[in-house]
Amino acid sequence: MRKGRFAFVSIVLILAVFALVYYGIQFTSNLGKTDQQVSAEDAASKLAKLYGKLGVTTEAPVKGQIDLDPVDVAASLPDISKFPIAVEPTTDTFLEIFSSTEKSGSGVDGWLTEVGEAFNKAGIQAGGKPASVQIRNIASGTAADYIRSGKHVPDAFTPSNELWGEMVKASGVKTELVAKRLAGNVPGIVMAKAKYDEIVGDYGAVNVKTVTDAIAENKLSMGYTDPFASSTGLNFLLTALYTFDSSDLLSETAVQGFQKFQANVPFTASTTIQMREAAKSGRLDAFVLEYQTFVNADDFKSGYVFTPFGVRHDSPLYALGDIGPEKLEIARKFAEFALGAQQQKAASDKGFNGLDSYQPELPAVDGALLASAQKLWKEKKNEAKPIAAVFVTDVSGSMAGEPLNRLKESLVKGQKYLGKDNSIGLVSYSDRVSIRLPIAKYDTNQQSMFVGAVDSLQASGGTATFDGILAAIKLLEDYKQTDPNARPLIFVLSDGETNKGSSLKDIRDLIEAYQIPIYTIGYNANIKALESISGINEAASINADTDDVVYKIGNLFNVQM
Repeated sequence: MRKGRFAFVSIVLILAVFALVYYGIQFTSNLGKTDQQVSAEDAASKLAKLYGKLGVTTEAPVKGQIDLDPVDVAASLPDISKFPIAVEPTTDTFLEIFSSTEKSGSGVDGWLTEVGEAFNKAGIQAGGKPASVQIRNIASGTAADYIRSGKHVPDAFTPSNELWGEMVKASGVKTELVAKRLAGNVPGIVMAKAKYDEIVGDYGAVNVKTVTDAIAENKLSMGYTDPFASSTGLNFLLTALYTFDSSDLLSETAVQGFQKFQANVPFTASTTIQMREAAKSGRLDAFVLEYQTFVNADDFKSGYVFTPFGVRHDSPLYALGDIGPEKLEIARKFAEFALGAQQQKAASDKGFNGLDSYQPELPAVDGALLASAQKLWKEKKNEAKPIAAVFVTDVSGSMAGEPLNRLKESLVKGQKYLGKDNSIGLVSYSDRVSIRLPIAKYDTNQQSMFVGAVDSLQASGGTATFDGILAAIKLLEDYKQTDPNARPLIFVLSDGETNKGSSLKDIRDLIEAYQIPIYTIGYNANIKALESISGINEAASINADTDDVVYKIGNLFNVQM
């Protein structure tokens, strides 16, 4: 009995010694390391372990035929019926108006909708005939694309600001300013109060100059919106360039100033909604927003400060093309009606006409110069931190037929928007994962192999979405060994269903640890499942089951690549 007890005690002591040694090694191995270093090592260890189980294969790249023609914006735009009519005309003679979304929607964003409905009921005549308006709800940048490309030119256009009107004018479309203002509004920098006080303490004031300085010196984390699509984003870009060189927005001084601050911009959002979600997560100190949206947003009622900048967003009204005297009379009478006391009170009630004392910081800017500024942004925005992106394509059986055909079409056409200074790779997955194209600089050779890899995709088998994402993370981490400055991105193109391999629960901590934004594009998709992936690191999710998928993907690539 004593021998048994002795043996048992001896075993316990040996196990205790082993445990002490093991945990002692674990403890001492982490001495002197930050929590971030330990976390990174843990993530790398887990990634290597999970990736090792995947059995990833590598396909031999195949070159495809590339089209070197410029992007055809008109061809990528869907039929105009894609965008809803907010106000239907009530007479045979009517004025078709494209209106920016902050005023032609519903609720607090429905001021012009209500004005249009009231105008149509007022019995107003033009040229001796009953007159009415049709108002279409469409974002200013998208509306400008329709007009400038000739895809669809309405009778009139009321964007958020005059910048879009100048760009339309510069494209050769006949443009007549009917009213410089329908309702007052201004863009601004929205900043957390504590950070606002800190910037004032360091720089003496908060304005675009001090904000860009603070970003360049890595003292401020700020996001802004796509200057190709967003009125506020375009305004911010121009104002920033103006602060770097007020005499020449495209000078070397302005470009260098832009690159210095852009290198520390953590987030350029495709949409205002995406940016607001990132702000709510606490990852941004500041972001851009229109005042009318700011005063109606419960999220920012307290704890934030609004600082106006740039040109005003006063919703000018333009007549377009040779619309004839009758329609031009309708346009003028509609502007007069909208500027009446009753309609202006309604505008104020919805958050417009605030900050009326604010005077524009920017002088008038020529439309051709605006287009050049957009081009500069596209070419220079990632120069300090070039993008490395992996496209993760779902080739499971559920993607067979139309979904895979649409995926291929959207990638082959959308790749024209990819910046040539970036690097890309391609992964496909069904039951298993295949590397179709290793990451490399997106020169003509890589472009040809990318198109060839996309063309060769065929659908069969199950769906291991998260195994595909794992492989993409591993590719990007390996690539960063050769280019530590690269900023990683992942694009997942899928129907959103997963029935094989890893789950989101299995790899969520890796996605969070590596902080790689994962943009998702859904084909016949479980959109909620894809949104849950994109939402981890504040990326966007696109529903590709529409005829504007190429246009939407082009905009996404324009911003992120």
